[in-house]
Amino acid sequence: METKCENEIKLKLDKIVKEDVISNAYIFYGPDQVGKKETALKFIAEIIRANNLDLDAYPKIKDNNYPDYLQIEPTYLSKGNLINQSEIDKEKSQTAKALIRIEQIRNIKVFLSKKSISSTRKFILIENAHLLNESSSNCLLKTLEEPANGVFILLTSRLNLLLDTITSRCQIIRFKPYSYQELKQLLEQSKYQTMDLLSDSEVLKNLISISNGSPGKLLNNFELWSQIPENIKDEIKFPLKNYEDILLFAKNITSNLDLNQQEFILNYMQRCWWERTRDKKKAEILENIKNNINSNVQPRISWEVGLLKIKLEES
Repeated sequence: METKCENEIKLKLDKIVKEDVISNAYIFYGPDQVGKKETALKFIAEIIRANNLDLDAYPKIKDNNYPDYLQIEPTYLSKGNLINQSEIDKEKSQTAKALIRIEQIRNIKVFLSKKSISSTRKFILIENAHLLNESSSNCLLKTLEEPANGVFILLTSRLNLLLDTITSRCQIIRFKPYSYQELKQLLEQSKYQTMDLLSDSEVLKNLISISNGSPGKLLNNFELWSQIPENIKDEIKFPLKNYEDILLFAKNITSNLDLNQQEFILNYMQRCWWERTRDKKKAEILENIKNNINSNVQPRISWEVGLLKIKLEES
């Protein structure tokens, strides 16, 4: 299903290629999993194709096997080695946040210094560019300022986290979020159409709402929801009322769910409780639990403290 926004972006990029007005750097900005990377790869392939250099570049680029293409993604530091975020099992707990590091940006300079092999340009794709740390951001800025025969494409869902000086040097291509109805239609056309979940209007509405307009995230939310034990699903419908239940729930959720599932549950609770209570303070406390877990605070303690605060707010 191609949305109006996707069609407009395709026409815009096709025009850029046809008129050969290729900028040095682009930012593809929008919700996660709305096709930013796929569009970027096709854009690169079309630039190469337009010069009749390689009519079949796309599958090589997609496999990260094209000599004039460099793909950068956030990494974890493990025993002195950088491991790409995509290579880490999502179920494994990480003790540090994935970042794009200065060593990776320095590799771009080395890559650009070498002569092109199959194209007249070199292409650099940076995924989740908002995860550039301070030193790598400054290094990237200097790289963008230096004249080079390279085309940069930065993918991000958090434009506000990029340096203004980087943003100002890029042409921004905005990917709009899918509407509620577009996401619902997507579900009806997917494998989930046979699930009983589609008949539960409250759960369906919550899962669509916390997808933030991203079809990929919505399908991932459905997968996560199917993994959550029924007793936990029952307990998250309303704020817990007594201290013993809160402590047992914190133990239950941290013993049975990985960090990815816990973050999903927190997003769901924020939406569900907001619909029921319209209490901004509850939403803020749940967000604090999420931030604490992402900052490597012990998850069980984060849940206990947060939920006890919500209990005290109601007292």
